[in-house]
Amino acid sequence: MFLRAFGLTLKIRIDCLLKPYDIKWGFSAPYLPDCTHSHCGYGTYDSRIIKRYRSDIPVVCVGNITVGGTGKTPVTEYLIEKLGRDYTVAVLSRGYGRRTKGYLEVGANASFLDVGDEPKLIKRNHPSTVVAVCEKRAEGIARIRSEHPEVNLILLDDGFQHRRVEPKVNIVLMDYTRPIWEDHLLPWGNLRDLPSQMHRANIVMVTKTPPDITPIDRRIAVKSLKLFPYQSVVFTSMVQGVPVPLFPDAEGLVKPGRNAALLAGIGNPRPLAAYLAERYDLKAEWLFRDHYVYKVRDLRRIADELASLPEDTVIVTTGKDAVKLCNRKKVPAELQRRLYRIPVGVAFTDDDEKRFLRLLSENIVSRE
Repeated sequence: MFLRAFGLTLKIRIDCLLKPYDIKWGFSAPYLPDCTHSHCGYGTYDSRIIKRYRSDIPVVCVGNITVGGTGKTPVTEYLIEKLGRDYTVAVLSRGYGRRTKGYLEVGANASFLDVGDEPKLIKRNHPSTVVAVCEKRAEGIARIRSEHPEVNLILLDDGFQHRRVEPKVNIVLMDYTRPIWEDHLLPWGNLRDLPSQMHRANIVMVTKTPPDITPIDRRIAVKSLKLFPYQSVVFTSMVQGVPVPLFPDAEGLVKPGRNAALLAGIGNPRPLAAYLAERYDLKAEWLFRDHYVYKVRDLRRIADELASLPEDTVIVTTGKDAVKLCNRKKVPAELQRRLYRIPVGVAFTDDDEKRFLRLLSENIVSRE
């Protein structure tokens, strides 16, 4: 908001970054220091005015300080697989964009409208894992403990800004292609939290790193993060698999060099678009905002535009989008025949995976 008084313009930034309790105020003007990247009094949780909830079982938080696109869902799924070897894991998410409220366990046949697209995707890929949504994370953890006493570790999906819960381990993700030191707070940038809050991370995971990143580029990134000695940094990249048909009547596998188009509603589609452009002949891109719910008119428009492309053009989409495109009644027949989803996994650079798993294990079993 802007106030004009005595011929001077004051820009007042109100950052509600700690929902629901903490509010931070920052002021910047030509004659005042810029508080965009400084800590302006973080509030009640850091000063321990409000007591935080600590579960009797380990809670591992996977979060970020930017708006979408850092790869939280693939990392959460990676942790389900790795930690599932030693623990009975459950996943708790807010369920962004859902039309329901309160605690809800994600069933195999749950609608993404009721539980959110990412929890639905996680449940589809890991059907034996308890997946639940609840905007009040402390309440959600308590419900999981009550209804699933066998669970002995909870993954808190996108919970870094939810200060009510005190996790045992904070894993904070940063997209290498969108470094936080070059970004700004909302609405002028993509940061949803102050960079100074990175001090709460136990492990910083730099995602979407080029597979051929050089040692000097790694050192530059680590130095730019300005972390403390007790924090660790690991580097990962997203690994795309072979696109698979979304519907049974699709036309086989998608071979390299084939004509393709991208359909995506994710936080940062540029790395995926770049990958497809390298591997296929990318003819078109239909990009929507993150968590977008496709309407019938959107799909009809895409079908009309697809008709002008080469006949063998296939549409590649993400797993998160795929859970919203499975209704045959909404998807035109021509799109059903050409829709493919691309699996995404996590790969560590150098020897970072062994170090990450060791650090994670040490933090989980530590007393503090």
